[in-house]
Amino acid sequence: MTQDELGRSVGYQLKRVQAALRAAMDGVLRAHGLTTPQYSCLDVLGQRPGLSNAELARAVFVTRQSMNVLLQHLQEAGLVERPSTAPSGRALPARLTEAGGRRLAAAKADVLAVERRMNSPLAPDQAEELARLLARMAEALTD
Repeated sequence: MTQDELGRSVGYQLKRVQAALRAAMDGVLRAHGLTTPQYSCLDVLGQRPGLSNAELARAVFVTRQSMNVLLQHLQEAGLVERPSTAPSGRALPARLTEAGGRRLAAAKADVLAVERRMNSPLAPDQAEELARLLARMAEALTD
């Protein structure tokens, strides 16, 4: 693929944006003592408390094994809590602690600033349309 062809490839440009976004997020999250996957986990739990390891893994785009390690680290840091035994079945529902909620709120402001910077070349309606188009593309690949 030539450089010109790469520039017109949606997949290549998506990967470029993803890599740049991840680097920018890693940079701002470092000050909060978080990695991007840890932040994503806290953010999902802030919106949907009580998810299991498997549900969180799917929401954060990591393996169940990686999520288990991630949750252990967040528990040790006092940011997430899970019961020692499952209330039913085998799933251990995870919830943010008060400290986890505070850490998420502090980090979220910096992450939103990164997203605003990423979207700054676009008009608000363009950013909304891009989000809709990307969602449709993802759905086309997962149907």
